[in-house]
Amino acid sequence: MGAVDVAVVAVVVVGYALISGRSRRWPVTMPMVLVGAGVATHLLGIVRLDLSISGIGIIGEAALAVVLFSDAVRIDVSALRRERGLPVRLLAIGLPLSVLLGTVVVAALLPGLGIAAAALLAAILAPTDPALGQAVIDDTSVPARVRQSLNVESGLNDGLVLPVVLFFLALAGGRSGSEHSWPVFVLQQIGLGVGVGVAVGAVGALALRRALVSGWVDGLYAQLSTLGVAVLALTVALALGGNGFVAAFTGGLAFGALSADRGDHLIEYTEDSGQLLAAISFFLFGNVLLPTGLQSPTWPVVACAVLTLTVGRLVPVGLALLGSGTAPRTRLFIGWFGPRGLASIVFGLLL
Repeated sequence: MGAVDVAVVAVVVVGYALISGRSRRWPVTMPMVLVGAGVATHLLGIVRLDLSISGIGIIGEAALAVVLFSDAVRIDVSALRRERGLPVRLLAIGLPLSVLLGTVVVAALLPGLGIAAAALLAAILAPTDPALGQAVIDDTSVPARVRQSLNVESGLNDGLVLPVVLFFLALAGGRSGSEHSWPVFVLQQIGLGVGVGVAVGAVGALALRRALVSGWVDGLYAQLSTLGVAVLALTVALALGGNGFVAAFTGGLAFGALSADRGDHLIEYTEDSGQLLAAISFFLFGNVLLPTGLQSPTWPVVACAVLTLTVGRLVPVGLALLGSGTAPRTRLFIGWFGPRGLASIVFGLLL
């Protein structure tokens, strides 16, 4: 990756930034622009990056973890306790149904894959993206209950579905392992992820609050330390065998609940860093990964993608929210605003 390549990426990011305010009224988002720019620069021969899959994966994982942490910091935990019904339904009912329905769709349209591979693809496409849903989460005209439900769902579903992805990845590759190992693995992933996330987030928030009260820390370094807490939650959980994404989100919840300031001051730099990493990730996806997939698309593949991203989301959400007291238009809104993005890219790189 040379200087010219970096310059082109920077020009694209700056160019979108200059129109980002006006683009809020357009049906165009940052990921769409960056993915499109990545594909265009590849096809025109302007930028053709030669990055390893692992390198792209590291950037994507970091972006996803930082976005999850910063989104979670802004969640009102006390309000979440009162309004936990919707996110619980979306995660406990909607997510498994999305994987199940997605498996049926993929198996029907791509019968040559086999059930295990179909379930693997469905699981990869099941989690929603917090970065792509940011516009809805920040829109105060949307009821707080709906915004918070979408935020919690997108924050936890990628961590919850990762063990499922790894299970079907092993099964599709003929490496099922011991029948007792997977339940233990899932418990380890989720348990350690939650434990490490809460511990790191709580300790980081309390330490920073004490330093701020004592006047020991400068405002700039307070913001940098918040980003450091997010990175710590991710890396410590991974080092101990836990789920880094669950740790990042629960770490953000703990940090926000115990922090002296849930507003812009402490979290602003972390949010900006997450958005920049996400922008780079989407450009890399468009420049390095997507051109290969666009070389020979077939109608079953296109139909599979469209149905998985629409019906595969709307139907499970509608069923999960039956009896929740929500209006049909609210269920449709929640179902529609469940875009896929970083998590699916990161999981797809495991193949």
